Amino acid sequence: MSKYQSIKEQAYEANMQIPEQHLAIYTWGNVSSFDKDLGVFAIKPSGVPYGDLSVDSMVVVDLDGNKVEGSLNPSSDTLTHCVLYKEWAVGKGADIGGIVHTHSTFAVSWAQAVRSIPLFGTTHADHIQTCVPCTPYITKEALKANYELETGKLIVKHFADEGINPAETTMVLVAGHGPFTWGKTADKAVYNAAVLEEVAKMAAFTVAVNPAAMTLPEYIIDKHYQRKHGPNAYYGQKGK
Repeated sequence: MSKYQSIKEQAYEANMQIPEQHLAIYTWGNVSSFDKDLGVFAIKPSGVPYGDLSVDSMVVVDLDGNKVEGSLNPSSDTLTHCVLYKEWAVGKGADIGGIVHTHSTFAVSWAQAVRSIPLFGTTHADHIQTCVPCTPYITKEALKANYELETGKLIVKHFADEGINPAETTMVLVAGHGPFTWGKTADKAVYNAAVLEEVAKMAAFTVAVNPAAMTLPEYIIDKHYQRKHGPNAYYGQKGK
């Protein structure tokens, strides 16, 4: 059995959640699962429909994008995943074990509008305490140099420039492109992608109902976030 079997299984199972959660059609998304100790991640093969995937079809690559195991080509977004793992899972010590990219409808709509998603309500605040950030457009020079690698660098730079903590704000919109999310596991990263899509939908409806809608007051944001994630969190069942 491959020593990468565990992350291949995790990547496969997480990728299969993409169509189940209606986050992408055809081949419009990918998930990776990272093993920090081995310094590699497993990711969906490029252009393969979800129904044709298997554990063995997952491709294992190192943090420079070199293929370590697998007969297929890895996702075209592999180098974006490489940058995020290098900078945040390894470089900054954030606990990131999975990354997701999709073209889910409402999240992409905000990305195409080049707008961060305002924090309008408690559903959003239950998960992150900030707007969902949107990067600027990638520059022509960066795109020509290496599109996918530079997309990762664009995300990292935007978080650094805006003082955003990737351990707490686990999602981003890339202008004109779409969402990336991450989490402690590949499964959690997909969960965050589903949350992002729902929050994006709610925010779009909010703006449609009231274009002048106000963001949620800070004291309500803090209450909702802390009751789920704070040191005295009381949401859910103890020990679970």
